Amino acid sequence: MPEISPLPRHVAIIMDGNGRWAQERGLPRLEGHRQGTENIRRVVSAFGKYGIKYLTLFAFSTENWNRPRPEVNGLFRLLAQVIDRETEDLNRREVKLKHVGRLDGLSPRLAKRVKQAVELTKDNTGMTLSVAFNYGGRAEVLDAVRSLLSRGITPADLDEDIFRRYLYTPDLPDPDLIIRTGGEVRVSNFLIWQAAYSEYYFTPAYWPDFGEEEIEKALLAYSQRQRRFGRVPE
Repeated sequence: MPEISPLPRHVAIIMDGNGRWAQERGLPRLEGHRQGTENIRRVVSAFGKYGIKYLTLFAFSTENWNRPRPEVNGLFRLLAQVIDRETEDLNRREVKLKHVGRLDGLSPRLAKRVKQAVELTKDNTGMTLSVAFNYGGRAEVLDAVRSLLSRGITPADLDEDIFRRYLYTPDLPDPDLIIRTGGEVRVSNFLIWQAAYSEYYFTPAYWPDFGEEEIEKALLAYSQRQRRFGRVPE
């Protein structure tokens, strides 16, 4: 593993290309999603080797409800299987699990599994692994505004720090690097507030094929960027 510096503190990934991966192999789309869930373990381990403290994975958007019902139901079954299969191992590795998004719309049983996994790992001190499931950036902003209004916060009292507290990610730093697999070059309503100054990296590799070599390329590309945050370079 090469020495790469600087490294991002928080990496977020739009996991795209599962369906196309399967279709190119003559397989059902759900098999692509299954292979994608298998890849999560490998990716978490690879980023852990680099000491990445925060990793956020975009698994299911609020817009994905518009997909065919069998595919949506299959994705939910896969999520339940991943929780059941991986939570204990992640807990042993001191990984803290977080859910980013809405739980309403999920079955009560699945929502309970998510809550139990978060509760089990809440005191862990290793990597924080956030899974954005039933997540949408615009929905997040709207939910934050609704919460602010319901608590009677006035315009005069409102600033960015206060607004941040009402997002789904109040205890996460903004992502330094956002990776999108699958060849598409768009952000798809992902972390639209938090990503104001994120660096982006797009790769044609489908998510099931996104492994250590691709991770190294993404981190090397990040290390060569100059992050100015609106300032003039010295």
